[in-house]
Amino acid sequence: MLKNLIVTLISDDKPGIVESVASVITQHHGNWLESQLAKLAGKFAGVVRIQVDASNEAALAAALNEMSNQRMTVLVDECNETTASADTNQTLHFHATGPDRPGIVKEISSALALYQINLEKLDTRLSSMPYSGDPLFEAEGIMAVPTSLNRSDLTEKLDDIADELAMDIVLEETR
Repeated sequence: MLKNLIVTLISDDKPGIVESVASVITQHHGNWLESQLAKLAGKFAGVVRIQVDASNEAALAAALNEMSNQRMTVLVDECNETTASADTNQTLHFHATGPDRPGIVKEISSALALYQINLEKLDTRLSSMPYSGDPLFEAEGIMAVPTSLNRSDLTEKLDDIADELAMDIVLEETR
């Protein structure tokens, strides 16, 4: 029987981190299925989904946890692939841009939670506004939206947040 594991990694950024994790996975007959990896403020952070035969699960988890001795924080957790409920089969993409200030992610995520929307992916970045050089915040996300959702209510709520934060928030169908 195949098992799915989620591995979370944090380390000082340096060459070879991905290779060392991939080697441990391969040595224990695991299969690297998907991942999100990033360098943030001099740190390497990643989340990896691995599939492994149940007979190799404990040894793989132990070997990954051993990597904590290499100045890396590793968390291994079993996961079950579940299908989304029938009411969350629509996905939407959003893009938000505006002057940076504390609370942007909180405001947007609160609005999504209010409508029982599951944020499946969120990428944020900080850059500079053209001409002024002021900090510019950008966020992109993919969300699973209940089909019963009144889309105009969500659009109106996001428009209110955009007005309050002096931002542009665009909501679109995923391609």
